[in-house]
Amino acid sequence: MSVVTRFAPSPTGALHIGGARTALFNWLFARGRGGKFLLRIEDTDRARSSDENTQAILDGLSWLGLDWDGEPTSQNAQAARHAEVAHALLAAGKAYKCFATQEEIEAFREKARAEKTSTLYRSPWRDVSESEHPDAPYVVRIKAPRDGSTTLSDAVQGDVTWQNDQLDDMILLRSDGSPVYMLAVVVDDHDMGVTHVIRGDDHLANAFRQNMIYDAMGWAKPTLAHIPLIFGPDGKKLSKRHGATGAAEYQAMGYPAAGMRNYLTRLGWSHGDDEFFTDDQAKEWFDLDGIGKSPARFDFKKLENICGQHIAAADDAALLHEINAFLDVTGALPLSDSQKAGLLDAMYCLKERAKTLPELLEKAHFILTTRPIVPDEKSAKNLDNVSRGILTELTPHLQNASWDRNTLEEVVSSVAEANDTKLGKLAGPLRAALAGRAVSPSVFDMMLVIGRDETIARLNDASA
Repeated sequence: MSVVTRFAPSPTGALHIGGARTALFNWLFARGRGGKFLLRIEDTDRARSSDENTQAILDGLSWLGLDWDGEPTSQNAQAARHAEVAHALLAAGKAYKCFATQEEIEAFREKARAEKTSTLYRSPWRDVSESEHPDAPYVVRIKAPRDGSTTLSDAVQGDVTWQNDQLDDMILLRSDGSPVYMLAVVVDDHDMGVTHVIRGDDHLANAFRQNMIYDAMGWAKPTLAHIPLIFGPDGKKLSKRHGATGAAEYQAMGYPAAGMRNYLTRLGWSHGDDEFFTDDQAKEWFDLDGIGKSPARFDFKKLENICGQHIAAADDAALLHEINAFLDVTGALPLSDSQKAGLLDAMYCLKERAKTLPELLEKAHFILTTRPIVPDEKSAKNLDNVSRGILTELTPHLQNASWDRNTLEEVVSSVAEANDTKLGKLAGPLRAALAGRAVSPSVFDMMLVIGRDETIARLNDASA
């Protein structure tokens, strides 16, 4: 059997990080087995759905590198097919027309609440023959089983049992003939050939209601895998109070996509003690057995640690491409060709210990800026009269020195020693002169990247 998974977001908001992880799990499971990963936009709620949110979801998935097979489908566009299934159930006697009004249903529920009895509505129209139907608006309801129990086998939750007397005769078609979401989901999953439904465990109760449609239609059922939600560090459902919750926010904060994929994969799933892994390893290792039952806690420090490892391991050209995309989404000025070339030359000394793209770009300030270098407040403190004098003395020694790391270290150490100071003490003024920042790559790396002429020009500017 060829594996087919799907991600089915509602375009009523941006792509939540929890939704992104659900999409990732579906993507990994399909890709690791040579299957298909499909995308369905569940836009039946027309009042709350928007094209802007749909595009934001597509952009978020694209940033994360989660490619889907074929074109995204619209659930709303399949409404006629959904209604067709409801009418088939009606004709087969597995569904019925209910003429109860909203006022009658609400009156029943108010009475039940007052008497502290079940508010589960039992329609009096379930077994009324067609000949006795009035000429009035109606909804179509499925006939739920009234006794016994239903057990669903879930790849994450195990066997889960629901008492059938707690199932209502769910509405399939509204009085205007439009299908409800619960029906649409089942029909779409069946028609799209979905073999595995991997989704949040907040849908677990829905699975029993949707199961009634599978049974009534005699359709093969997909494997279910309901994954726990993501909690914040305080053990409560992840929300704005914990920080960013949307995928686009993480992109705008400069987290690399590979690091996000790695971290989100590990968030609620494990493969031994492995924390850092590549996409190829994740596709090979990922399975439903490795998903835990308990909610995972989002840990920003772990995210940064994983992202830092991915930045360090990234291909230089790919990293530059991601930097360009980051600058674009944040509205920053694009890099010039010379800045791009400089970044590529310096990538070897920028990638280490940078946890986000903004951190990397801050380290790259010495490349991205132009003369005259204006030191920030912290680094400017290193440029006093004494240090300026030492820089002036250092400059002629660099004029004819071989431009390699060992020679540069020897020259700078020699000048520092001649001035009765240490190399470490001279590093501060050099950073201020070359980068204008107190934090930067090694002064020798900066010299090697910008070259002899630019190094000497910056030292002359600082010592003037």
